Amino acid sequence: MKEQKRARRIAMDQAELDAFLGEEWMCRLGSVLADGAPHVSPLWFAWDGSALWLHSVVKSQRWANLMRDPRVSVAIDAGHGYFELRGVELLGRVEVVGDVPRTEVACPETTVAEQIWADKYSAGTFVSDGKHAWLRLVPDKIVSWDFRKL
Repeated sequence: MKEQKRARRIAMDQAELDAFLGEEWMCRLGSVLADGAPHVSPLWFAWDGSALWLHSVVKSQRWANLMRDPRVSVAIDAGHGYFELRGVELLGRVEVVGDVPRTEVACPETTVAEQIWADKYSAGTFVSDGKHAWLRLVPDKIVSWDFRKL
């Protein structure tokens, strides 16, 4: 993974990054439309300490974009006042993991992500709806900032 070069003074360390990504609920995923235009969509996510897991509807513009071009930029941020702002940008390529759409039978690779997801969003129980599938982003680069360090 590429090291953050700029603004290292306000960058999150690994523990701060893990805590932040564990508590925030919404990311914005940037993908590329067929004509090359950007497309940004909100999405829930799970962070396992090294990969961002996304549970996407397979009949969506986002899914179509990612099947054609897996490059993404994902932003998660929080804060209201300037000295409260913090966030993370993850860049890389997503890969499909498991069945498309996700079936009732869990894929061994998604078991951890599904438990993280269930604990975060649904009181510990993950239920597949037959409309979503898993995408995994192992980032090539992570950029973080925490203005509370200023």
